[in-house]
Amino acid sequence: MSRFVCGRFELDLSQPRIMAIINLTDDSFSGDGLRGNVTAALQRAEKALQEGAEILDLGAESTRPGCEPVPEAQEIERVAAAVEALHALNVPLSIDTLKPAVMRAALAAGADMINDIKGFEGQGAVEAVTDSRCGLCVMHMQGEPRTMQHQPRYNDVVVEVADYLARRVQVFDAAGVARERIVLDPGFGFGKSVAHNYSMLKHFSRFAVEGLPVLAGLSRKSMLGAVTGALVNQRLVASVTGAVLAVEHGARIVRVHDVAATRDALQVWRACAEAA
Repeated sequence: MSRFVCGRFELDLSQPRIMAIINLTDDSFSGDGLRGNVTAALQRAEKALQEGAEILDLGAESTRPGCEPVPEAQEIERVAAAVEALHALNVPLSIDTLKPAVMRAALAAGADMINDIKGFEGQGAVEAVTDSRCGLCVMHMQGEPRTMQHQPRYNDVVVEVADYLARRVQVFDAAGVARERIVLDPGFGFGKSVAHNYSMLKHFSRFAVEGLPVLAGLSRKSMLGAVTGALVNQRLVASVTGAVLAVEHGARIVRVHDVAATRDALQVWRACAEAA
């Protein structure tokens, strides 16, 4: 499916799109948290759009390994303020949250998409988004953020993650949610070892359950540092390489910190793909 219904927008995913990360958090793993500063979020969003971003992903609660939950009221306040400030940019606004109350508040403020690391498994999560036109990013995670990297185990990570995503699609089918609203995310780094992550990247095309588009989020993650030895703020080349490999294997959206470099790399990839 190349048509993605995303709130105010309908996106053509026949070509890969760049989603820029805008962290409103205090403790982002990548060190770029804005601590709820809406002015700084607007400036970062404008820069990302100038560099080629086509979707903005706003998050007010860190989901890095070992993180602590953010109070729901604080998350709602930061998300709603950011959505209202960025709404006039006329670009899809995605909210990275696993809390149904935050989902509802974000949609009421004008968000176009909800990105849930728990695959909308939380009580009331599916109901929070069913009756809107918002896009849905359904992600796989083994465990929960504080403990997810404590010895994750799979018999076959690719098969098990693909099966999980297929089951979540069935849940949305039963709720009457149009498939044009759904993108899938295998969840790099969310309850996966380094070996699990690279197996998923190698076989990424297998996550396109029922032909649905798949999102890849590898930017600056520890799987990249594990093979390069680079610290978080030194993983630009590895992040861009990961994004291109994901696109080569079928990713329709790449979620990134470094927009301009990813844009340039994908332009080269596209020129090669379209060459005679």
